[in-house]
Formats: sequence, C-alpha cells, structure tokens
Amino acid sequence: MTRERILGIDFGGTKVALGLADGDGDLLATCRLDTDAQAGADQVVVRALAGARSLLTEAGAVPVAIGVVSPGIVLPDRILLAPNVPGWEQLHLAELVAAEFPDVPISVGTDAKAAALAEWRWGALAGTDPAVFLSLGTGIAAAVLVGGRLLTGANGAAGEIGYNLLSPQDTEGFASGAAPLEEAVGGRGLGGRASSLLGRPVTAGELFALAEENAEAKELVTAALDELSMHVANLALALDPQRIAVGGGLVRSADVLLPALASRLASAVPFPPELVAARFDQDAALLGAIALALGDQ
Repeated sequence: MTRERILGIDFGGTKVALGLADGDGDLLATCRLDTDAQAGADQVVVRALAGARSLLTEAGAVPVAIGVVSPGIVLPDRILLAPNVPGWEQLHLAELVAAEFPDVPISVGTDAKAAALAEWRWGALAGTDPAVFLSLGTGIAAAVLVGGRLLTGANGAAGEIGYNLLSPQDTEGFASGAAPLEEAVGGRGLGGRASSLLGRPVTAGELFALAEENAEAKELVTAALDELSMHVANLALALDPQRIAVGGGLVRSADVLLPALASRLASAVPFPPELVAARFDQDAALLGAIALALGDQ
C-alpha cells in the first residue's frame, strides 16, 4: 500500500538531512548524507534528491508536500548570503526540487527560521509570544516569532545577527565580506582559533570540554561567551521576548553556555526572558522543513 508522506530536506554546510513525516509532523524515517561542500552545490542537490527518492521508495510512500531549508536567505527564486557551499547562491532550489517531484507543493525557507517554527509548533517555544530561537552552531543566527508568525524582514534577513558589529571601531562588516559576530563566536571561528592556540585540530565542542582543565581554552571560551551574551542581551532588550530557546551544535555545551547567557540577561535586561535549551537537537531544521510543508509560515 502506498502511503502519503511529507518530505523534508535540510541542506546544511556539512550534512544533508532527509525525513518523511505523517500529517501530524511526526518523523517516521530519516537519513543523512555528507554535503561535501568543496565539490560544489550541484552535486549536493543531485545526491539529496536521489536520496529522497530512495527514502520514499523504501518506505513505500509518495510525497504530498515538500519542505526544503538551507542556510542563507532562501527566497522562492534565489538564495542570498550563503557562501559556505561554492555555487549555492546561484541555485534555484525550488525549481530543482520541482523538476524531480512535479505537481507536488514545495515550500522553501531559511534553516534557522524553519527550526524556530518547529520549536514553536512542537518544542520549547510552544505557547510563547514573542519567541526567539537562537541558533548557535557553525553559524550564528536568530529567528523571531510574533503571534506564531516569523518576522522575516523586508529582505528575508531578519535575525541575521552573525553580521553584528563587535565595536564602534569595527570596520570589517558585511561590505568587506565579514560576518563579525559569527567569526568571533560561531563554531567554525572558535574551532579555528582553538586549533591555532593548541597546535592541533580542535572543534568548538572539544574546546568547551577542554576549558574545564586548560587555562588557554578557558580564556578563549570566556571571551567568546562574554561577547555572545552581550549580543543576546541586546536582542532581548530590542524585542522583549517571553522566551529564548537556544539550539544548534553548541547547545551540547549547554552546561557552560546557558548559565553565561542567563547571567547577562538577568543583569542587563529589565524584564529577562526565560532562557531554555531547544527541544530538538539534531532535527530542528529538518522538522522546520516539515512545518513549512504543512503550511506553517
């Protein structure tokens, strides 16, 4: 018997996640592929669509709606601000998926914003207004929901806090190709500085673990958290959210990360929002793709 399923595709900088869900958004089958970013954008999409077709075949299912998310500003006809995979900004993502699955409704969106939808519908942001999802991983981004609706901004770029400037003297902003906050506290930037400091390859997650016993690692982590917490406090001051949910790869170090953010919020914000870890660790953006396909926008 052929089953009707929602297909979600989450294109990431290092992996592609695929999932099939029922009409309630429950994931029933998933698989993951390496992005192999340096091989270019086209091959990622080709392999992902082939993987999606295989997943459907194995499940004996057909897609009745498809949600697709990726980094950057994902618009129906183009992608902006997505430099990590060569050629990604030249893709017409919705058209490529539609060519593989004609006559199936397709929704596309930015991964962090989609993850916020998933957290609002099924996770840590349920029932809150305004709500903020803070994505801390390879990149840094925020997503804001007001009345359960995403604040997209005039150009789809609301919440792109990775481009925040670090000081009045900071002249290395977007126009020079920089993303100052992301380079300072994002996973890739932290891992790169830790590797240089310690003389061996170190990921951001490993850096947080090393900070318990290594003075140099602790100093690097402390400086990053001081910087990040200031920006999160300023975000809370501007938006007065009821709750902030923190997701992304760095939340695996929540025992260090969340107390630092909570302390700054308590001292700097007149009405500190509740600060929680996101419910969904690995599958937030994939579930967000499912939410988009179900019509949550």
